Amino acid sequence: MELTLLLKGIVIGFAMAVPIGPIGIICIRKTLTEGRMRGMIIGLGAATADMLYGSIAAFGLTIISDTLLSQRVWIRLAGGALLLYLGVRTFRARPKDPKIEIQSSGLLRSYFTTIFLTLTNPLTVFTFLAVFAALGLGNGLSLLSSSVLVAGVFAGSFLWFLSLSSGAIFFRKKLDLVGMTWVNKIAGILIIISGVIAIVSLV
Repeated sequence: MELTLLLKGIVIGFAMAVPIGPIGIICIRKTLTEGRMRGMIIGLGAATADMLYGSIAAFGLTIISDTLLSQRVWIRLAGGALLLYLGVRTFRARPKDPKIEIQSSGLLRSYFTTIFLTLTNPLTVFTFLAVFAALGLGNGLSLLSSSVLVAGVFAGSFLWFLSLSSGAIFFRKKLDLVGMTWVNKIAGILIIISGVIAIVSLV
């Protein structure tokens, strides 16, 4: 029973993470410009946020989900503003030589920033609720079963970002400083667009 729930959680987490959004763009860009470890930290942050939203759905924490829904405008506005800031900062970032080892400083900041950005889409929790209900994983699960399901969601989400960063790392050593500059410019523009969309969608 628990093994089946774990596998279902992995599939759900992977499928929820697959659409390439601003977090995926940041993961690819960080991997290309700063190495696999930075990309994996981004993935770990995104998987943690997916796990938190999955927990709200799996454990039936309606008070939290209702609160998130009522404050979704401010949450999305904060997320959009942060995306705009990160987009401009990325666009203006000076490229780093891919042959130089990147320091591990700032990993914790990257982790928590990613969690916050991922959590700024509170409607995700309702997607989890809908998917769980469609698969018969709604109310009625024991504490252990719900925990196993959520652990699977985390594993599946992280597996996607691990695959994404592993794919990007193959291109890292092929890029020179000019290539790194273009990575920053393109990623910055895409992140800015994501921020604009997040804010405009509130109108």
